[in-house]
Amino acid sequence: MQAPRTIEWIGGTDGFVRLIDQTLLPTRLEYRDCRTAEEVWEAIKTLRVRGAPAIGVAAAYGVVLAVQRSSLGDIANNLERVCDFLATSRPTAVNLFWALERMRQVGRRKYPVRPDLETFRRMLLKEAQDIEQEDRRMCRTIGRIGAALIGENHGVLTHCNAGGLATADFGTALAVLFTAAEQGMHFRVYADETRPLLQGARLTAWELQQRGIEVTVICDNMAAQVMKEKRVQVVIVGADRIAADGDTANKIGTYGLAILAAVHDIPFYVAAPSSTFDLSLPNGSAIPIEQRDPREVTHGFGQQPAPDRHGVSHPPFDVTPSRLITAIITDRGLIRPVNFETVPAMVG
Repeated sequence: MQAPRTIEWIGGTDGFVRLIDQTLLPTRLEYRDCRTAEEVWEAIKTLRVRGAPAIGVAAAYGVVLAVQRSSLGDIANNLERVCDFLATSRPTAVNLFWALERMRQVGRRKYPVRPDLETFRRMLLKEAQDIEQEDRRMCRTIGRIGAALIGENHGVLTHCNAGGLATADFGTALAVLFTAAEQGMHFRVYADETRPLLQGARLTAWELQQRGIEVTVICDNMAAQVMKEKRVQVVIVGADRIAADGDTANKIGTYGLAILAAVHDIPFYVAAPSSTFDLSLPNGSAIPIEQRDPREVTHGFGQQPAPDRHGVSHPPFDVTPSRLITAIITDRGLIRPVNFETVPAMVG
């Protein structure tokens, strides 16, 4: 079946962004229209739109919204200001900064004849649409390259959500599974619920069901037992930022899964587009990790599972060392082994 569009631009240069409000899934599929950069910032910050590639696409469209009412004399300055503003929404996912830099470069180009205001707006919209279309192509390629890693009747464990909801179209880790299913492969997916916001239970399970793929949701702390029982033959996850040596930031709990996979001799794969690599960082220790609102832990989904007046640590990402990663599936090929030599050689 045709999956719903995670994010899209509606109209011409005077249009707006329409995105799925992922905070309402899986019980309600509703769309949110963003008509200002501030609304896009709020959607990214509150996880209405989430997943590194989707955040980048949303931010690019947010820039277009911000300059709709700019004069020709102010458009370059307004573009720089809005890029700085949107960059404050989330610090870890590098696709956000990659997309914003591309939008900045449109304003910084040297032209033989300075474009008029409407032409400038069309150029910005085209760049944002190009970012979206490139993400679609990269995800489809990741799916084709990675599908060969899924065997008949395999059990596949995944963490958080790296499907179409996290990208412009097909996903990264889930693109591998969608493609394998399209090729006639039979397998079962185990989806970690992914605390505290349950992206695996709410989003991954929903996406897999939409495509008719068999899925079982497990609590995060069940993964070791499921591996021990030999129900899992492959672990595949997405990524929010990958350093030059292959160290990978992804949803909190990914590092623990990589350790468990190594103990149980299970291959551990990361799927990510080339836009998720940050070769300016030598290793994962330099990847910035945000701290989110403690109430997402203490008062998630309207419940209070913990007492008042206690400390809460809530980093939404951790970093998996490259030595624990069997291979990284990218739109440019399979990186294996994963180290400081192979990663830049493939995506540099």
